Amino acid sequence: MAAKFGIVLRSLRYLTNKTLSCRLICTSSSLRCEDRPQFPGSKSKFTYKLSFLDPDKEEGIPVYRVMNSQGEMIPESEDPKIDKQTVLKMYHDMTLLNSMDKILYESQRQGRISFYMTNFGEEATHIGSASALHPEDLVFGQYREAGVLMWRGFTLDQFINQCYGNTDDAGKGRQMPVHYGSRDLHFVTISSTLATQMPQASGAAYAYKRAQNGKCVVCYFGEGAASEGDAHAAFNFAATLNCPVIFFCRNNGYAISTPTSDQYRGDGIASRGSGYGMMTIRVDGNDVFAVHNVTKEAREICVTQNRPILIEAMTYRIGHHSTSDDSSMYRKKGEVVKFDTNNPIGRLRSYMVKQGWWDDEQENKWKEESKKKVMEAFAKAEKKKKPSPKEIFHDVYDEIPPHIQKQMDSLKEHVSKYEDKYPIQSHDAWS
Repeated sequence: MAAKFGIVLRSLRYLTNKTLSCRLICTSSSLRCEDRPQFPGSKSKFTYKLSFLDPDKEEGIPVYRVMNSQGEMIPESEDPKIDKQTVLKMYHDMTLLNSMDKILYESQRQGRISFYMTNFGEEATHIGSASALHPEDLVFGQYREAGVLMWRGFTLDQFINQCYGNTDDAGKGRQMPVHYGSRDLHFVTISSTLATQMPQASGAAYAYKRAQNGKCVVCYFGEGAASEGDAHAAFNFAATLNCPVIFFCRNNGYAISTPTSDQYRGDGIASRGSGYGMMTIRVDGNDVFAVHNVTKEAREICVTQNRPILIEAMTYRIGHHSTSDDSSMYRKKGEVVKFDTNNPIGRLRSYMVKQGWWDDEQENKWKEESKKKVMEAFAKAEKKKKPSPKEIFHDVYDEIPPHIQKQMDSLKEHVSKYEDKYPIQSHDAWS
């Protein structure tokens, strides 16, 4: 017996030293050698058939959903069993956001604000995900996630004050409209530059991992942003460092005027997840309950396993990209109408009606009430003055250095000398 064992050991040493690209597999019943690749960075076996991976012949990644277009739960086992009051809040926030979008979009067209971006068609991606997160989870948005802030308690006054850039704007009028942010609500201020929030989110998540604080980071982005180099850096850092971050892609069909057919060749954004070593799922972004389920489970994995998750929410941008865009130039009206008939708000309303929680009378009453709320906030914001020009120089240095003080004094002197050339009456006084 000892002699046989010695032969086995000598054989093992010989085979191990003979080749670095093979691995010896032994079973208890017999000794069997099988070539296995030992190249770093891959998980595979050798093949003797020349065959390329052809993405055109692979099945597409399935889209997870809970509720069909008629508002019916299919199957019942996937029903998140959300209570009535929470579902009503979901619907109220989705429709209030819709009302705010309509009024502020028109206000820009009237020249009252300089810019705006609507959220039409994507409301379920906001509310479904926000409702599954913890209030202290850190959010990095792109620019079309106003519903996430609304769910967390950002008021109509705060939204509209920001769009007007008035004295009650937390950003002191320094940002473009819709570039919201709230330290209290753990929502990092929006940046216009595409995808810069993505590597920042990975870094924040790594800090959370080291702090072991039980929180996760959520990073929203569009399929167009996924073409930026920052997306690659973010995915790779998050995966290799095992960061608790949810990358939430809103795939709405268009990156401004660029359709997905020109944006990428593969099967959406979800197909990239496994290449980075991330757990990935694709979800119906018009199904608020499916989005809720997916985000809730993703968060659990993030905080318990310290793993990044990629969610691709398939939806459709019903509105123009922004007030600077005319989408009729690159897509047909019939395409928009087709998706608008299956919008997330209508689907949730159908579900609520089937549950006996909503009817036409409540709908009409809420429409009038929500419009009134927005108009009241709008009227207040419009009457407020703009911040003083001196705010241009603040909040960069703890103490204003001499060269900045010199610039501030120069501007004050210039504006005072030519005050008839500037709308100083619409700004706070320079005290």
